[in-house]
Amino acid sequence: MEFQIAIEELQKALGRTQGIAERKTSIPILANVLIEASAENGFVRFTTFDLDIAMISEHPAEIAVSGAVTVQAKTLFNLARTITSPMVRFAVEGSTANISFGSFKGQLPCLPADEYPKLPNDESASLCKVNSQALIDLISKTSFSVSKDDTRPILHGLFFEAPEKGKMRAVSTDGHRLSLMNRSVEDGELVLPKGVIFPLKGLTELKKLLEEAPEAESFIGFTDTSAIFKRQGLTMIMRLIDGQFPEYQEVIPQDTGSGIRINRAELMSAIRTVSNFIETRNSSIRLRLEEGNLNISASGEGCGNGTQNVAVEYSGGVVEIGFNANYIKDVLSVIDDTEIMFSITDDQSPGVIKPASSQDFVAVIMPMRI
Repeated sequence: MEFQIAIEELQKALGRTQGIAERKTSIPILANVLIEASAENGFVRFTTFDLDIAMISEHPAEIAVSGAVTVQAKTLFNLARTITSPMVRFAVEGSTANISFGSFKGQLPCLPADEYPKLPNDESASLCKVNSQALIDLISKTSFSVSKDDTRPILHGLFFEAPEKGKMRAVSTDGHRLSLMNRSVEDGELVLPKGVIFPLKGLTELKKLLEEAPEAESFIGFTDTSAIFKRQGLTMIMRLIDGQFPEYQEVIPQDTGSGIRINRAELMSAIRTVSNFIETRNSSIRLRLEEGNLNISASGEGCGNGTQNVAVEYSGGVVEIGFNANYIKDVLSVIDDTEIMFSITDDQSPGVIKPASSQDFVAVIMPMRI
């Protein structure tokens, strides 16, 4: 195998591999990228696969000899990032890949292409056009509350469904908080006969691809076990999480009780300031809600204490409640509105946060003992 490729194309191809290629694995070839060159079509295909997520990226090149080989993805990527020459030559002799540009010559060990694991079959997937920006929004607004606990695989991903025609919904929860985002989509986009659970790692990589070219024509489809994303010269396949997502609607309070309207930036600033007095083992802050005012406070042994008032639109009775400060900050960081609605029923019930001008996003946070 021998080809020359523009450095911009090589860097783009290898950059896409980095979130998927396994660096710490008992199967060494999973740390490699499969490189296939075809003189017939003038493209080099770069494939990475961690047994759950596959990325296939095609790039134009000047191909002298067709062939296929695998090389260590991280090493090749690090090398590509340092290259300033416009073109790079890649040639394989036996079990060695020779890389050259300008006066540089380097060699990387190879593993045979036929030892690379077979990718999931995507031929049965029926693809439909999808709005890239809608998908970016759904992932961005909800991925922060995905569970990081690998022992609870059902919660280790984002639940996607189509609750009604022309609408998509993403939901995530870690058992302590929940976030939900709705987005309107064009009729015929992203048909889901039932909800599916996307793994967080796969969606993180998909979001990167969508942000590369949000205006590009993109397609998505499903098999019984996988989701398939396609764009010109690019394919991504990810195994879906098998199982039943929790009945999330039961977690969202219908009676939101004492709702307050508050400036998002002011609340974020106050929580960040008061959080300096939180003990490292305890991230709770105390909220005291009274007429026209929200008092935010924190204290800890050896940390002192701090308190700050924020003006709010509220005329109900006094409510005191504790929340994880980081959970509130995570929610505020994904809301774009200037003002939010923060609803509190009592000191035992979840808090509900929404943008003041929209019902498309909702976050639910369980209270902490204070």
